[in-house]
Amino acid sequence: MTKEARANLNRILIATALLITLAAIVQELLKPKEQRGWHGKALGVVPYDFRPPTFERLRRSFWNPNDPRVLTPRAVGVGWSVNIPALAHVIRSNGLMKRG
Repeated sequence: MTKEARANLNRILIATALLITLAAIVQELLKPKEQRGWHGKALGVVPYDFRPPTFERLRRSFWNPNDPRVLTPRAVGVGWSVNIPALAHVIRSNGLMKRG
């Protein structure tokens, strides 16, 4: 991939992230004030959470051995986090890493 192609891809990704964030904010602002929770799914797909983060939500996003999902909703912001124990399980079960 050329340097110019990488720069164009980077611009597209940044613009997409900004548009999804804007969609999430607009989605919340369109709700009556008492119904705004500042967390949900933008465009019905991408998770967002604009509440102040808590230790428990941060832990659940990155370290939740009881959740089989590799990608979990972020504790704060827009998008997904990587659940490290689930990722390790996928890697081990595909023979890419030995337990030890």
